[in-house]
Amino acid sequence: MTEAIINLETVNPIEFFGINNSKFEILKRKYPLLKILSRGTQIKLSGQPDEVAGAQTKIAQVIKYLERNGHLSETYFSKILGDEDSPEMVAEDLSNSDILVFGPNGKVIRAKTQNQKLMAQASEKNDVLFAIGPAGTGKTYTAVALAVRALKNKAVRKIILTRPAVEAGESLGFLPGDLKEKIDPYLRPLYDALDDMIPSDKLSYYMANRIIEIAPLAYMRGRTLDNAFIILDEAQNATDLQLKMFLTRIGSSAKAIITGDLTQIDLPKNQKSGLIKAANILKNIDGIAQITLDESDVVRHRLVKMIIRAYESEQVKEEQHEEKNRAAYKNIQGT
Repeated sequence: MTEAIINLETVNPIEFFGINNSKFEILKRKYPLLKILSRGTQIKLSGQPDEVAGAQTKIAQVIKYLERNGHLSETYFSKILGDEDSPEMVAEDLSNSDILVFGPNGKVIRAKTQNQKLMAQASEKNDVLFAIGPAGTGKTYTAVALAVRALKNKAVRKIILTRPAVEAGESLGFLPGDLKEKIDPYLRPLYDALDDMIPSDKLSYYMANRIIEIAPLAYMRGRTLDNAFIILDEAQNATDLQLKMFLTRIGSSAKAIITGDLTQIDLPKNQKSGLIKAANILKNIDGIAQITLDESDVVRHRLVKMIIRAYESEQVKEEQHEEKNRAAYKNIQGT
């Protein structure tokens, strides 16, 4: 007889055992020759050495999956234990899954397009990632999902989400309330993404304890952002100095994703976007990656693709018209 103790301290025991021990019962049915007991965050296995070793291997795969994704359905629990697929297929699923994170009630957050998958891969391999593309391509959503996954996997201790507080082509005037109430409208898209991925009670706890921090870009000045996953959203509205300031805040154990849409710059006409310059001068630095998303990545309403295409076409026409006017003016000057 052999005994083995397996610790579940790195995962949520409820996710492992299931509601009313439903998954634990599946485990016991899979190994009827073993005596399997649960004690808090531990599992005790007793039986023949080969049976114990086999169960340990399968349970380790379940724990690895939960550490990465936070949630595991009963169906996939059975699959990992070997009811449907071979260990090789399960291992492949674990390494190549497009699942980014599980939200409340088991909601699956996936990389839905090829470029979103490339974002996930590039973020794994690089410490700084620029994700540039038009509205609706899932830049912010994917970035937040990667940050939440890193937090759940204990790869970082906190998430910092920031945006330039720039009005989108309109003057909002005086906003009532305290500082948080004044800046929240600018940061609402980040809250929306987090609501999809973290239960409300846990999100409140994270926010209250500054494990997740959402703040305007101006608040980053003077800080060192270490052991954190940092997202700068709407970076096209950051000036050159602001973007340089942000990039030089990144600590030695941090990751950063900078997202932006170069077709939606809301800065005053006398200010230039720093995103264009940063993407240009940093593109060949090892550890910094760039992913460009396009209309094929749009995951909003089907009309959004057509809207983006129409605006791009109109912009080309306007640029051609301006070029003709400049050429005509030069001819007049020459005569």
